Amino acid sequence: MNSWRILDLRDRKPVFRISPLLGLTGLYCAGKNFVGDIFTAKGFAVLDVDKLGYLALENRRYEIAQRFGNGFLRPDGSVDRRVLGAYVFGRPEELAALEKIVHPEVNDLTFEWMEAHNGTPCVINAALLHKSCVFTMLDAIIFVRAPYIIRMFRAKKRDGLSWKEIWKRFSSQRFDVYYSIPKTDIYYINNWGCSFFSRLDYYRVEKRVNEILSVLRG
Repeated sequence: MNSWRILDLRDRKPVFRISPLLGLTGLYCAGKNFVGDIFTAKGFAVLDVDKLGYLALENRRYEIAQRFGNGFLRPDGSVDRRVLGAYVFGRPEELAALEKIVHPEVNDLTFEWMEAHNGTPCVINAALLHKSCVFTMLDAIIFVRAPYIIRMFRAKKRDGLSWKEIWKRFSSQRFDVYYSIPKTDIYYINNWGCSFFSRLDYYRVEKRVNEILSVLRG
């Protein structure tokens, strides 16, 4: 890993100096936010791109209403993410249309966040990391894994979806086939925990994070 990576994004100034710049991803309900919290505790700035997507939706709500109709807006004018997400799920053309509206805004917000954290070790936490504007600039990728059955119960508890909806979401995701960048290593973290052993799980995952950081720092 380079001791300093200089990122000149879209000819923006100043030039970013971020080391390391890590990507954090994983399948649905693998527990990547849990891992992200550990990186935060270790002094990393962690960008949750999924939450950034919510802000991007609001910033582009007028374009969304124009393309999809006012039926996807709440009475207060905000985007109904659940209704919109359910609509585009399984409709590739509609999903592509939504991404065309939202992704440029997410990229802009990502660049602004990186400017604000210039010189700070950073983690980009994203379910669709391979679509991030900084994907090819990463020093390393952290891929969080958990057994299928554990992810299913996490999804049920967190999102309250039906088992059929959970299965559809799981089936729509592919494994880490996208995450192959020349000279960029992938490190795996197994996050098997449940609420009964939360403290033990934290220390076990933290130990793995420490191992990865030790390798990256040489």
